[in-house]
Amino acid sequence: MLQGGFPLAARPYAEVAAAIGLSEDEVIARLQRMLDERVLTRFGPMFDAERMGGAFCLAAIAVPERDWQRVVEAVNAFAEVAHNYRREHKLNMWFVIATATPAGIEDVALRIEAAVGLPVLRFPKEREFFVGMRLEA
Repeated sequence: MLQGGFPLAARPYAEVAAAIGLSEDEVIARLQRMLDERVLTRFGPMFDAERMGGAFCLAAIAVPERDWQRVVEAVNAFAEVAHNYRREHKLNMWFVIATATPAGIEDVALRIEAAVGLPVLRFPKEREFFVGMRLEA
């Protein structure tokens, strides 16, 4: 019920609750429990940065194991960074940079490089695909 089509209303959780036979407080409590238990890492809207005049770019860094914690903390400290994932590959840190303007991507990538002392590889979008993902309860 919370995936797609979330009500745009003064009390959206109350509308969801009415549709599934729970109280508003119970819907909020269940959502909070999923966040607390890390079943969900985030709950919120998805914005199309490009349609709003901004930009986003997939980026990767080859991080030596000994530097992993320092680099992940430095990268995640940037408000423009989202979706930071560890991968089993030479390029073991992958993340998304989202900025208010297209020129902001390069600025943020250069600031990350300065902060971590490692090159940030940029992988700008060449073509867009939409993958609708819905999870079953």
